[in-house]
Amino acid sequence: MKVKILTLFPKMYESPFAESMMKRAIEKGILELEIFDMKKWAWNNYGSVDDKPFGGGVGMLIRVDVIDKALKEMGVRKGEKNKKIVLTSARGDTFRQERAEEWSKLEELTIIAGHYEGFDERVMDLVDEEVSLGEFVLTGGELASMVMVDATVRLIKGVLGKDESSQIESYSEIEIEGEKKRLKEYPQYTRPANYEGKKVPEVLLSGDHKKIEEWKREELLKES
Repeated sequence: MKVKILTLFPKMYESPFAESMMKRAIEKGILELEIFDMKKWAWNNYGSVDDKPFGGGVGMLIRVDVIDKALKEMGVRKGEKNKKIVLTSARGDTFRQERAEEWSKLEELTIIAGHYEGFDERVMDLVDEEVSLGEFVLTGGELASMVMVDATVRLIKGVLGKDESSQIESYSEIEIEGEKKRLKEYPQYTRPANYEGKKVPEVLLSGDHKKIEEWKREELLKES
């Protein structure tokens, strides 16, 4: 999968993608990551990508001509098959597991990390989706884009190890009595079996695999 990120702060991505699963995905050739500095397409000699909003208002807006030129030179455009251009925005649709699953099947994902007060409204015509990490405001879209990429890429076959990928995770989709549900993961325990009076459920220590699986299923349904 190819991921392209357009940002004002490219150095913010150096550490998160140089560790853990994302590093493994890059080394295996599963993830091809490209970070583009938005300032490369600045509209003046001072490296500016933003401007004052017409009609007044607080803050600055990133210009549509800057984004348009950047996307063209990055070789991406709205509406391409098996590809998406995503704009991080506090007003966008909330990012959920379903969207991560959908994106993980793409050949290419481009994310524009928002900053300042936002974008010229005409930028929305250049992207496929406007997505928010949640109902809160960040200082910029860089952190949001990192989370979105992590949640998406980890779902691609080969990124997680065999044991990790076989686990039932929170928000996994399973079918119960003909109905598909997304469940939260059941509680898990390890040694010590008794810590300051807090004990591991007896069934998990019983060695009875059938009863253990029944307990896990009950806990899954309880947590959903």
